[in-house]
This record gives sequence, C-alpha cells and structure tokens, in this order.
Amino acid sequence: MIKSIIKINLLLLIFGCKLVYSQTFTEILGRPTNTTITISILFDQKEDVYWEYGTTSGTYNLSTTPMVAPVDTPLEADFTNLLPDTKYYYRTRYRAFGSSTSYQAGIEHTFHTQRAQGSTFTFDVEADEHLYDYGDANLYNITLKNEALDNPDFLITLGDIFGDDHYPWTITSNTCDSLHRLYRAHLGTICHSIPFYICLGNHEGEKEYYLDSMPPNNLAVWSTLWRKFYYPNPYPNNFYSGDTVHEGYGIGQPENYYAWTWGNALFVVLDVYRYDCYYADTTAKPGDWEWTLGYTEYSWLKNTLENSTAQFKFVFAHHVSGESRGGIVPAKLCEWGGYNKNGIYAFTSKRPGWAKPIHQLFVDNGVNIFFQGHDHLFAHEVLDSVTYQEVPMAADSTYIKGMVANGAAYMTDTIDASGHVRVTVSPSCVQVDYVRAFLPADTVSGVHHNREVAFSYTLGNCATAVEKRTKTDEYVKVFPNPAKDNLTVAFSKDTKTFQISLINALGQTLLQSQSNIVDVSHIQNGIYFLNIRTENYEENRKVVISR
Repeated sequence: MIKSIIKINLLLLIFGCKLVYSQTFTEILGRPTNTTITISILFDQKEDVYWEYGTTSGTYNLSTTPMVAPVDTPLEADFTNLLPDTKYYYRTRYRAFGSSTSYQAGIEHTFHTQRAQGSTFTFDVEADEHLYDYGDANLYNITLKNEALDNPDFLITLGDIFGDDHYPWTITSNTCDSLHRLYRAHLGTICHSIPFYICLGNHEGEKEYYLDSMPPNNLAVWSTLWRKFYYPNPYPNNFYSGDTVHEGYGIGQPENYYAWTWGNALFVVLDVYRYDCYYADTTAKPGDWEWTLGYTEYSWLKNTLENSTAQFKFVFAHHVSGESRGGIVPAKLCEWGGYNKNGIYAFTSKRPGWAKPIHQLFVDNGVNIFFQGHDHLFAHEVLDSVTYQEVPMAADSTYIKGMVANGAAYMTDTIDASGHVRVTVSPSCVQVDYVRAFLPADTVSGVHHNREVAFSYTLGNCATAVEKRTKTDEYVKVFPNPAKDNLTVAFSKDTKTFQISLINALGQTLLQSQSNIVDVSHIQNGIYFLNIRTENYEENRKVVISR
C-alpha cells in the first residue's frame, strides 16, 4: 500500500549523490537519553531485522536481538548500553521473514547521546507543516534537507503536523492512520539520524473536548493511538519527566508533555490542549479564563522549572493560551499572564490555590526562550527578559500566509515564512537563526536563496557573537508609522529599481508604486503590510494608517 511512498533513496534525496541503494523501509529515531535511544522501523513486507551499532564508522561492536517486523506495522527497538555524550554509528540488518539467506545491510546512520554539561550542540525547531491541507510537500522536503545540513542533535516540531480537525465529527480512524503515516516518508529522509520530538498542535485534535465526546470512537482517541503507533515520543522514566496519567481505550501514557536536560539546557515541551478547559467541556476552543493548562500539568511545569539548575531553559508549546494569536500580547493575559483584557489583575481569584501565572513562572525561574508556532511566520519578541519566539511555517510556498493573516498580532521583528529555526547552545551562549527555505523557482531572480539566514540573535555571554538582524533592516526605513497621508520608504544603500505594494489583511494588493513616497490618503484606517522589492532583496513591513 505504501511501497511507492517509502521506497526512497536516502542518499540521493538528501545529498544529491549517485543512486547507490534503495531502501524499502523508513527509520525514525526518538527518545534519546544518556545510555539509550529508540528506533521505529516500518517495512512494506514482513522481515527479520536487527541493528548493529558502535562508536566508529563501519565498526559495530554492539547489536540488538533479532526481531520480526510485521508488514506495514512499525516495530520499535532500543539501542542500549550506550555511552553518554558519544556519537554512534548504526545500520539496519534485514532479510525476508524466515529466510535462510544472509542479512542485507542498510545505510549507515548516526546519532548522539545526551551531551555533557559544557558541550556545544545544535537543535532545530519547525512548526505547522500542514501537509494535510495547504502545506507544500516539495518545500517541506527542502526544509528537512536544510535541517539535515545543520547536523542537529534532534528536531522538535511545534504541532499541526498530522491534523486534521477540520471535520472532527466525520473523520475516521483510517483517515487518522493515513494522516500520521504520511509523514514517515518525509521524516524518514532525515530522522534516521536526527531524533524527532512532537509537541502537539490544535489541529492534531487531541483535545479534552474531543476526548470526552463519545469515546473511544472519536478524533482525539484515534489521533493519540496513531501518533503513538508511528512515532516514539518520550514518557516518564529516569531520564524524562512528564505526564504520568494512564488513559483508557488502549492509550496508556499519552506521551504529550515531557522534559529533559541536554548539555547546559533544560527542555520543556507542553501540551496546551489535552486538559484545556478549566470549568467544563463546553467548547472545542476555550478562551480567556476558560482555557487552562490544567492544574496537574501546571504543577509539573512549576516543579520542573524550580528544580532545574540548567544554565539555559527552553519551553515549547504550539501557542500561548492554546489558539490565540500573537506572542507577548496574549502572554500578559488570563492564566498565562494573570490580567483581564481590561488590565485588571485577576489571577488570584480566577486560579485560587495556584502560585502564579505561567509567564511569571518563566521570569522567576530564568526561562530564556519560549518557542511557539500556530501563526505561520517568524516573529521575535521579548517580555520581562523572556524571549517569545514564533517559529515559521515549514512548508508555505506562498511565503506570506502567516504574515498577512497574523503579522499584526506581533509587536517586533516579523518576517514571512517558510523555513525553520536553528539553535546553537554553547557553554555560555545561545544563538538562534531563522533559516529560510525556498523552492528553486523562487530563487532564480537572486533576491532570495535557499538556506539564507534572515534573522539571528544571541543570549548569554557571547564574547564573539554580535546580534544580526535581517539584512534589509539595515537598508530600509519606513516612516511615519502610523501614517496619515503619505508613507516614505528610505533606502540607505544605492537602490536603482524597486516596487512597493500595500497589502491588506486579506492578502489583497491595494496599490503599487515605484515612488518611495506612497500616497495612502485614500486608504482606510487599519493595519497593512508594505512589500518592498528591489533588485537585491525583498522585505515586508507592518504599517498602520491612522487619522
């Protein structure tokens, strides 16, 4: 059923090398620790299989016990007896079930066990892949290839990868199966060497509201079961902490929120949907004070942050307060920030017995960056020493959907998609880069190139690091902003040709100009985007028209 999807030549796809080997299976790594790692393998036929691994390329002094891999059913195995802070090489050995022939050898891959304190390492973050509706699979494959070139220790997705909750009452288990299986062909091109972590989004449908609606035959139960079937996410043990609840209907531990340390950093992944209704399950999208992380998960988060001595602390969730828009604006409100929308502090009365708002937990315990997705653009904001990092959509071939729809919800440093965020952690410094992804046809003009770094910043003691902004920040100034009658675009470099377009929140182009003074006197008050395209670069700026 899936032979045409998963017969992928990994070397050819990732590195553009000569075709040397065709594999009929996908390998996904997950749950790396200091001494173990889990592999999930999916064959298109029944196979005998085992793995060889060691610390030197081509030399494998350790191996797993031979196992039987069913057809079209993932098999999980653990590599054990590993050394901490060590790079390993491994390969899959397989043959037809029950065959007496020699085992074939798969392609050699690598992984790294938990880094020691003081190590330097890289991890990548992507978000909102959306291949189930409008995400572009070709662009997503380019994003994955870009991530592989980073050589990260692991990859975290911030959700809306599997979907689809657009039809929650008519979706079937078979559809949920297909949606989760789809990504193995893509992730299998890099996650054989880059362990994969899942942070749940709203479109995964694993919400309290759906869980409680006519179980077990509902979207949330099916989505949880198929996610766990195909992808090894962490569960609480002596390395990871997390959700200890055992759910019914065959789910067991949902593997939905968890934390671990790696090098000098603490990583905390939240689930902002499974226990998201504070009073009663009256809506699929609880808002304001009705939305909650749930007291159990909140208490775990509080204890995790307070008991960590890590130098850097990173928290990940699909979004602030579930399904709102923006970063630091909603971070000030309700359970996350403690305030009503009218500016009155109400946390004590709205959350009796709770210690403090989530944002205050971050501030008091030294959280450096909160990573979120959901809004499909890149945005960098800071509130009370905490960086709120919006991660761009990984596969938007229009590049502007998120900026047009949600850019106005952010206050600073907004850039359109697509791509991923690369984070390099060194003993005393963190560097964050927005690495853009482009389809080949969209680089012909030379305005953009694939893997360009559109924005960088650093945290900590970075003696040799200097914050880099988008290159266009140095070249373009737009003023006044807000504007009444005219907008002026000033170029600090010699710019011979340019075109300026004013775009509304629906993505409609209202006017175009080749003059750097743009007449907006006839445009209604509101928030718009100014697209500035020159012979050397392209930039989108948020502008306000107010009279």
